[in-house]
This record gives sequence, C-alpha cells and structure tokens, in this order.
Amino acid sequence: MVDHLVNTEINSQRIAAVENCFGASGQPLALPGRVLLGEGILTKECRKKAKPRIFFLFNDILVYGSIVINKRKYSSQHIIPLEEVTLETLPNTWQAKNRWMIKTSKKSFVVSAASVSEREEWIRHIEECVRRQLRATGRPPTTEHAAPWIPDKATDICMRCTQTKFSALTRRHHCRKCGFVVCGDCSRERFLMPRLSSKPLRVCALCYRELAAEKRKEEGEAEEDGQRRPPRGLAHPPATTYGASSGEDESDKSDEDKDGGSAGSWPMGLEFYASGVKWSSFHS
Repeated sequence: MVDHLVNTEINSQRIAAVENCFGASGQPLALPGRVLLGEGILTKECRKKAKPRIFFLFNDILVYGSIVINKRKYSSQHIIPLEEVTLETLPNTWQAKNRWMIKTSKKSFVVSAASVSEREEWIRHIEECVRRQLRATGRPPTTEHAAPWIPDKATDICMRCTQTKFSALTRRHHCRKCGFVVCGDCSRERFLMPRLSSKPLRVCALCYRELAAEKRKEEGEAEEDGQRRPPRGLAHPPATTYGASSGEDESDKSDEDKDGGSAGSWPMGLEFYASGVKWSSFHS
C-alpha cells in the first residue's frame, strides 16, 4: 500500500499540491518516506453544526482543514500523528450518516462519510497506517483519549445542574474533561491538564471534584514514597470571567468558531449524501 509510492514523482506532486492549497498558513508536509495515500471531504461535527472539511491521509499523519475554494485553497490546517489515533464506529443520527469518531489524547471529534463504503475505506486505510506506525515506533496503542464536545444544539439546559436554560444572554460552555454542555455557574473552575494544554482549562464542577481528588491521591502517594512530583495546580478564574454577558475566554475559542463563512458551505453546492457522488479517493 505504501512502499511502492515512496520516492515516486507522482507522490511528490500530490504532496506539493496539498502544500500549495494550504499556502503559507500551513506546515510543510514533504518528508523523506512520507506518502499521501488518500484524500476527500468529510463532515466534521463541530460545536455549532456539522461542516465540510478536507482530509488528507498520509502514511504517518492525518491532515485536515477548512475549505475556502475546493481543490484550490484550504485554511486552518491541523496535523494529527497517526500513532495517537484510535477510531470508533458510531450509529447514524437523523442528521448524519456513516459516522465514526477520531480519538486522540488531545482532541476527539466525529466525522461522517458520504457513503458506507467510503467510511469503510477511510477506516480500513487509517487503521492499517496506525498499525504500521506503531510497529515502526514501538509504541503501544493510545488508551487515554480526550472527550468529544457535545454539540451546542444537543441540549437547551445545562447538562450538570439541569436547571439553567440557555438563551441569548445565558451562554453555553464546554467542560474540557467530559465534553458536556454546561452553564457558567457549573463551570467556574479551571484545572491544569498538561495532556490537553499548558494552561488551566474550564471544567464542570463534577469533573473538578474528581480531578482534585485524583490530584490529592497522587500527592499523598508521592509523600509516602518520599518523592516530590511536579504540581498539577488547581486554578480559579477571576470573578469577572463569569456572568450572563461574559465574553468568551481564549480556551473557549475552537477552530470551528474561527472559520470564515465560505468554509461552512458545501463545495459546488452538491448534496453530501447524494447517491452516486464520491467525495473521497485513495491512491494505490
């Protein structure tokens, strides 16, 4: 699947075309031994709604971004090392079909393919690349994954207190530990989770208590062992952070919220699940 494409002219041309589409805003993608195996458009379930995203599968990384002009210009490049990836097939919903979750330690999200066969192709190729990468690096499979964010429209009330109703003045927040949609009062705390960020992140009250208890247990074990471990600090936000009209802090700004208007529209105006339309292709 990979070996015969390494160091070929056609592979170099394909990778150069991807780099050109991302332009100066993207990272260089050409590396010795790297092969572009497939590409296509998938829907990514973002915080506010599902949006089209361009995906590129290499033998060692998965790259995705926003579509500005299909096949010509992309933005918001994201690169995921494949050795960190675990996949999980999901059932259909009334809004989305052919779904699966891409899980990593830093970020997990749900995508959909245009057809069952395209989903199977993506999953088969990704899992094969992951197996190859794990063999090459000698790393064990990742077992700890970030929680995917539950979409805003999934609930009209806080998923923790079940009392606060969201409105134009009472905004939604997301717990970075469990992914639940919560109100400001139920997510006043911050906790440092180095796996996700170098800064303390918003967590709901329940997750904060669990994380704080885990931290106290670790510190107690360290004291018993006579060791001093790096502190995992508890962080409290300033009082001005909260309130019905409070602004969005930096940790609440996801890449989905930064997209321009054109990035949320379907390329060429075609129906994604239309019969006979193929949105993905793989190179052999």
